[in-house]
Amino acid sequence: MSADDQRFGLQRHVILPGPLPLDGGGRLAPVEIAYETYGTLAPDRSNAVLICHALTMDQHVAGANPRTGKQGWWTQMVGPGRPVDTDRFFVVCANVIGSCMGSSGPATVNPVTGKPFGMGFPVITIRDMVRAQALLLDYLGIERLKAVIGGSMGGMQALSWPATFPERVEAVVVIASAARHSAQNIAFHEVGRQAVMADPNWRGGDYYGHDVPAAGLAVARMAAHITYLSEAGLTEKFGRRLQAREAKSFGFDADFQVESYLRYQGIAFVDRFDANSYLYITRAMDYFDLAEEHGGLLANAFRETRARFALISFDTDWLYPTRESRSIVQALNAAGAPVSFVELSSPYGHDAFLLDSPEMNRVVAGFMGTAS
Repeated sequence: MSADDQRFGLQRHVILPGPLPLDGGGRLAPVEIAYETYGTLAPDRSNAVLICHALTMDQHVAGANPRTGKQGWWTQMVGPGRPVDTDRFFVVCANVIGSCMGSSGPATVNPVTGKPFGMGFPVITIRDMVRAQALLLDYLGIERLKAVIGGSMGGMQALSWPATFPERVEAVVVIASAARHSAQNIAFHEVGRQAVMADPNWRGGDYYGHDVPAAGLAVARMAAHITYLSEAGLTEKFGRRLQAREAKSFGFDADFQVESYLRYQGIAFVDRFDANSYLYITRAMDYFDLAEEHGGLLANAFRETRARFALISFDTDWLYPTRESRSIVQALNAAGAPVSFVELSSPYGHDAFLLDSPEMNRVVAGFMGTAS
């Protein structure tokens, strides 16, 4: 890797020949991966940290996002002097396969047909995403990770790493996540998928070059966004306050501030995300069950690894409540893996892991050895 490949916030895109075997039985070839790197890789390549992103995030974890001009989604966590200190670590964040930010997904061109894959893209799993990340690390010449870190769906990938590649990971940080998707989570995702597929503009997934299924995707995002927040947070932020009016309209416009907020979130999401990718990634999350992948016993997933673990949950997160983290801790204890765990207090629900949380930052910094 050249010195140019080691600069802070370098955007990269690579096409790897593959093939990548998939849990669904197929193979993906070639494998496109969009990624960013931060910091400098040590001469012995011993300081690499992999950041795994959540459902609708991307590889732009820190610095400025070139697509939006906004700061990266975890700037408070990753950077010089931050808990994941880029003065010490070489940080890699890759867009997951199935997404729409540069990695192979439904919107990328099928080399056989010369047209976007659409629903012809193979169904993928969290473990498939991890295998694709491993291909990228092989390409970068990184055999072993100092740590793998992720929240929400990123936490699922972080858990899958030591289970899939036990010799390649030294430490794992899992924030606001779970070892499998619950029936309630699957139900919310299905509502979103049905909203997308019911939109007449979806056209069976073959909408590229036509109007996108904006209405369906916006509704899907609205429903999902509710699960990222807490009741206390919604009440504090919006209550039953009206939106830009003195009295109820007795109609179906957005009378309440919370309605207007959700509509805005839905519309904004359509501008940056692909509807088919939403279907594929939510399905990957629903299929995730780490115990099922290892004979039905979660502890089996960790018996081969020598990694140490840190888990963080939030008391108002009802999407991935603290009991999910505790079950992972119990499995790690049963497997004899060193683990620390903390539940943090926050009014912001699941979204707390994305916000500037001094307590979370201190926990991660302590675990990573970067605390001042």
